[in-house]
Order: sequence, then structure tokens, then C-alpha cells
Amino acid sequence: QVQLVESGGGLVQAGGSLRLSCAASGRFLSAYAMAWFRQTPGKEREFVARITGSGARTYYADSVKGRFTISRDNAKNTVYLQMNSLKPEDTAVYYCAAGSGTVTIYRYQYDNWGKGTQVTVSS
Repeated sequence: QVQLVESGGGLVQAGGSLRLSCAASGRFLSAYAMAWFRQTPGKEREFVARITGSGARTYYADSVKGRFTISRDNAKNTVYLQMNSLKPEDTAVYYCAAGSGTVTIYRYQYDNWGKGTQVTVSS
């Protein structure tokens, strides 16, 4: 079993920046793809960004493209989400996910999930 623990969430003003981290442990392999999703109460969990096991390719939702950057440090078994130019609509619980097979933007493609970290962006 893989354990994922998110950190770095908090309160930030619009236009500010925040860096989320996701530390993997247990039976985690660097070959796993990693992704970030986010969810607001009453809405479906939505895809934010993903990165391949090697880190060679990244993909982003249109809503965050140009503002967010996903990266990973396989030596530390950690994936990051650098969030710049934050907007109030970015407010959500952010979840880290790992996938052992082929993945795109769908929740069912990911095998392991963290418990989430709250990000709140004030106007």
C-alpha cells in the first residue's frame, strides 16, 4: 500500500503564491504517475495537473495553465504543486494521487490518494 501525505496548504491573498507538497511512502515506486486534484463542497473533484513517473511530461487543466507548475523529486519521493497568481476560485481542498498504470484526468485511473490539504484564497 502507498501512503500519500499532502502539506503546504493555508490562507493566502489573491495574487499570492503557495507551494504544496505530497510525500509518498510505503510501496511507492518512482515510475508511478502523480497528479493533483481539487474539490469544493458540493462540486465534483476536478483534475488540476499530472506528471509522468520520469517527470518528462506534465499536463494541466486549462483553468490553471500558466499559473501552476507540477514537479517531482524522485530521490525524495515527493511531488510538488507550485501555485502562483492565485485567485479566489482556486479555493478548494487539494488532493495528491498516484497511479500505477496509464492515467489521464479521471479519478478512477489513480490507485492511491492523500487526505487533502485546504487552500483558501481571499479577495
